[in-house]
Amino acid sequence: MNEQHRGRLTRDGIRIHESADFSGMHKAGRLAAEILDRLADHVFVGQTTGELDRIIEAHVSEAGAKSATIGYKGYQHASCISVNHVVCHGIPGDKIRKWKNDIHRRDDDALKDGDILNIDVTVIVDGWYGDTSRMYVAGKLKPYAEKLIQVTHDSLFKGIEAVKPGNTFGDIGHAIQTFVEGHRMNVVRDFCGHGLGRVFHSPPNVLHYGRPGTGPVLEEGMFFTIEPMVNLGRPETKVLSDDWTAVTRDKSLSAQFEHSIGVTADGFEIFTLSPAGRFHPTWRESA
Repeated sequence: MNEQHRGRLTRDGIRIHESADFSGMHKAGRLAAEILDRLADHVFVGQTTGELDRIIEAHVSEAGAKSATIGYKGYQHASCISVNHVVCHGIPGDKIRKWKNDIHRRDDDALKDGDILNIDVTVIVDGWYGDTSRMYVAGKLKPYAEKLIQVTHDSLFKGIEAVKPGNTFGDIGHAIQTFVEGHRMNVVRDFCGHGLGRVFHSPPNVLHYGRPGTGPVLEEGMFFTIEPMVNLGRPETKVLSDDWTAVTRDKSLSAQFEHSIGVTADGFEIFTLSPAGRFHPTWRESA
């Protein structure tokens, strides 16, 4: 059997991986998480997103791995860095302009005091894809941004808690949606999690909203990401003219956290746990 295609497919086209495949996913996921751990000390006021991306690319190369995003559909960076009202797929850059400290600006790549940013990294290790993202803060975290980050972080784990054989993908989405809306925030509908393994994106689409008991049934051996994007304002997004950067239509702040998950016989394994305990941006406060 072709190494890339071992394991069976469900009727929904979702690959069921073998038990030996978990070790490959753990190795790839750990590297992605370690890179984001090391990046934390480089996020500060005045830093550019372009420099952060170069640091990430250097770490990937140093580890003997490959970046999954460089060359993907023409994309040329080792990360996506999404600042403030950018929902996802923000393109790193080095443009610096002296404008007012407006958290909604899109024409300055240097971080300002109070900026929040999601950094998303995917690496390939021995053919396996490790995909994860987390939030960072430059300078002092504003209270409303802190609440958004906390709700988004907690919603991810609400979704993960619903992962076990016999549950459905609708159960995952419902757990995330009800938690977020209970805090008077909104889940983005336009983007979702995805299957992965020896490919970057594959079935299923993992929606972060939904009805319990709907969608494909979870089975041991499924690998996928859960990556809720949560807006302080309305859920609608739009993609800018660069064909990558997605922003909130109402310019409200957005946050995202992502883990890669494997379904086990009685629950789940998280492949992208932070070895240094830096997954939440307030780790400095308890360090």
